[in-house]
Amino acid sequence: MPKIFIVDVTNRDGVQTAKLGLSKLEKTMINIFLNQMGVFQSEFGFPTTRHEANYLNANLELAEKGVISPMRLEGWIRAIVPDVELAFSRIPKIKHLNLSISTSDQMINGKFQGRKNRKDIINDMTVAVDAAWEKGAESIGVNAEDASRTDIDYLIEFGQAAREHGATRVRYCDTLGYDNPFSIYDTAYRMAKEIGLPIELHCHGDLGMAVANSLAGAKGVIDGGQDAYINTTVNGIGERAGNADLVATILAITKSKGFGDKYVLGGEIDLSMAHSICKFASYAFGVPIPINQPGVGANAFAHESGIHADGVLKDPENYELYGFEELGRRQWEIVETGREICAGEYSGVSGFTYVMSKVAVGKTFENREEANRILELVRYANVLSHKPLTEEELRFIADYPDIAKQLLTTIPLADEG
Repeated sequence: MPKIFIVDVTNRDGVQTAKLGLSKLEKTMINIFLNQMGVFQSEFGFPTTRHEANYLNANLELAEKGVISPMRLEGWIRAIVPDVELAFSRIPKIKHLNLSISTSDQMINGKFQGRKNRKDIINDMTVAVDAAWEKGAESIGVNAEDASRTDIDYLIEFGQAAREHGATRVRYCDTLGYDNPFSIYDTAYRMAKEIGLPIELHCHGDLGMAVANSLAGAKGVIDGGQDAYINTTVNGIGERAGNADLVATILAITKSKGFGDKYVLGGEIDLSMAHSICKFASYAFGVPIPINQPGVGANAFAHESGIHADGVLKDPENYELYGFEELGRRQWEIVETGREICAGEYSGVSGFTYVMSKVAVGKTFENREEANRILELVRYANVLSHKPLTEEELRFIADYPDIAKQLLTTIPLADEG
């Protein structure tokens, strides 16, 4: 039986959210959390974008060190040869790519303004796929942008052309959240049957159905005989109304009525990481977790009405579909209300040494020079994030100072070389 794999796109689609963003260190921490959780792949950024280069190369180095492993790190580029060439020029060790191009008549006519037709779209995509293989790619996903508004026969033709040129899978993008669970099931089933490749499902929440559509699409793909890959973002952060939420999607796959009995995940997901990654993303993006967020919201396990409170005290399963412990939540959280010493961009070595040894990570330094070296990196990290670093970030900088330096380094308008 084919399976469902999670491809998280927080570091690509999530950071495209208007008015939001992450520092390169924060993006790296998201990748580390996703890897610890057991996510199959992270779409970790844009290989053609100059300011992403140090971050992408640094994360691939972390992958080589086993820090981000076995999760795959995959980059997003346009399905054109110049993007392929630039990606491998800037990020020589990149192995996994998603090549994206618009396929709907609305996009072809509205974006390209008569410069391209349907035949040109397929030609651009296939030539780009060939170029990526020649450059040494190990897996290539082909993205059909605005697939839910694309003529189904043309979408099949597009996918078959991708298969003929060796593409690993085809991404069906419900770019505007236009689908519903019934329409996406039918389309995904036919694509899996007639294209003969695994199908990746990228759903948006413009109509509030991103998670439901992701599950229905995955069901259609698996019923059609192929593996399904669901795109998610942490806390559902994404353009406009957001993407399919990572934790809600996993809960729906594993906990919803009868679904997980037949449609199973392709790898082990550690749900106990859910609370930690969602809290970190909320802090990093500066966006509170809604109180009614599945699994991780403040009210997800809160009971007030008499009947509910009485029932859950007698047996939690009366009014809770799953336990808070499964998501890494504790019944109590201890918050320090006394003296607090923070590490920031103006910290001195004494306060910083105290934070590292007592408050944060139990880290001690061999000498003052080592402490100053790590402190300097922490200062720059604070300059970029404009907020105190989390314990996980402080630990990462202390453990991998050379990688941290690379993540914190940007050189605007640098010469290519």
